[in-house]
Amino acid sequence: MKIKKNDNVLVIAGKDRGKKGKVRKSLPTENKVIVEGVNMIKRHSRAKGQARQAGIIELEAPMDVSNVMLICNKCNKPARVGHRFLSDGRKARICRVCDEVID
Repeated sequence: MKIKKNDNVLVIAGKDRGKKGKVRKSLPTENKVIVEGVNMIKRHSRAKGQARQAGIIELEAPMDVSNVMLICNKCNKPARVGHRFLSDGRKARICRVCDEVID
């Protein structure tokens, strides 16, 4: 998967299209990501002692990784992600817009 935790992404499809956010969690086995402040859902919860409060809780739901696009740190534009082997043998992600190494 080309999107990792703490990446800045732009939502390109769905009800939250156009919103930007930071990836809170990456779920590679399900091919999904959880983005801060995007794809909010409401869950009804029952109180369990002092640990959890009862009521309606808003939280982020996982969304498919195909619905988000990485925002490059260098050019600050949404870009596709490629891979390249560096001179020291490491594999790195690259921005397809400005051709710079992302991480």
